[in-house]
Amino acid sequence: MILTYQDYEEAVAAGDVLNFLAKAIAQHVGSEEYDMALVADEYDHQRDVTVNNYTKFIAEHSGSTLVNATAANNRISSNFFHRLNTQRCTYSLGNGVDFADAHVKDRLGSQFDRDFYRLAYYALIHRECFGFWNLDRLYVFPLTEFAPLYDEENGALRAGIRFWRVSSGKPMTAVLYDETGFTKYRTKDEGAGYDFQEVEPHRAYITRGIRTQAGGFEVTGYENYSTLPIIRMKGSNLYQSTLVGMRERIDSYDLIQSGFANDLQDCAQIYWIIENCGGMSDADLQSFLNKLNRDHIATADTKGMGVESNSLRPYVQEVPFESRVAYLQHIRTAIYEDFGALDVKNIAAGDRTATEIEAAYQAMDENADDFEYQCIDFIQRILALIGVTGEAAVPLFKRNRIANQLEQTQMIMLAAPYLDEETILDKLPWVSVDEVAAILEKRSAEEAEQTEEAPAEEAEPVEV
Repeated sequence: MILTYQDYEEAVAAGDVLNFLAKAIAQHVGSEEYDMALVADEYDHQRDVTVNNYTKFIAEHSGSTLVNATAANNRISSNFFHRLNTQRCTYSLGNGVDFADAHVKDRLGSQFDRDFYRLAYYALIHRECFGFWNLDRLYVFPLTEFAPLYDEENGALRAGIRFWRVSSGKPMTAVLYDETGFTKYRTKDEGAGYDFQEVEPHRAYITRGIRTQAGGFEVTGYENYSTLPIIRMKGSNLYQSTLVGMRERIDSYDLIQSGFANDLQDCAQIYWIIENCGGMSDADLQSFLNKLNRDHIATADTKGMGVESNSLRPYVQEVPFESRVAYLQHIRTAIYEDFGALDVKNIAAGDRTATEIEAAYQAMDENADDFEYQCIDFIQRILALIGVTGEAAVPLFKRNRIANQLEQTQMIMLAAPYLDEETILDKLPWVSVDEVAAILEKRSAEEAEQTEEAPAEEAEPVEV
């Protein structure tokens, strides 16, 4: 059972908001979605949870197990997860978000592209993220810091709790947001509990006022948005973390790499076997194996095998190489294919044509379409809060991709007689979206200067 907005309304009516606050945060922290988000953060920081928790054991003949303290235990984590998610996010948002009306972007503020990129990235790895529009700035609330409260009837986000703690042993701060404003709370002690008390009273989202002659600020009123100014963005239609389904493949790759390094370290040494030192029972065989792994020296009974008594012989074990390299290449290819990402190694060799490059991007384009639909929905909801709707609220994306720039430039120049100057600049692969306006402005200034400097043509005499 999850807590909903209706449960919050009942707590308000009963005057039991503090207990509800503690219960909602505790429930959110204990959810599967929260745990998955924490694990995704670990993989995003190149810390493979499976590999890092892997420990080698020795099985004793008694049936007990002991940690093998002498065996190599390299733990190598790849950077696949961060790289793949960065590629998907920058593919659509690396050049920022644009609008047909340049004034719309101005209303979102100069930091919108940076804040929205961070929000979209969290939406990918956590399955969802929340954006709080605070008058002129977008603030990012990751799933690991925000407990949403949905309406039981229509599933709409009606309220939520942002919570954080600077470090362990410090008080937790929580802000409760609903459609009428927000209230700030903080725990009384510095433990891990949720014994909250109110530290800032409830107030509306927008404060109106005027500047006084003395340099102060006089409040004239308070306002709220038409809806809750916190909007959820999903990472995809699947509504799940990108780690789902990818974790096992990444673990397999990292375990093979780590095992390869461990075997090289362990098998690079010589094993010494002392022969003709007595027979061995099953228990002795198990002890022999454990001792060989641990100390690289053990005794063996080779009577009747034509060897010298009590001889000491060295043995070297070769590590299989080709099969592991082949498997690592196979699993790497599978990781890129399953994620729908582009492995640049596939197009780096030789001078690829524009058609070949387009074909290589097919899987990325399909995933980008899904991702951009989530972006469009979120941005339009933000713009609706500030009164921008209709065609003006439709965002434009310029995908960040490798291209055969010479071939594309030649194609654009062939079509140049039929295109205006702005369209030509916008289509050129080596001109960014932000540079188009500056180039056009500079061209206009140069043309105006040339017009002023050009001498006026003398009028030809006319016979009367």
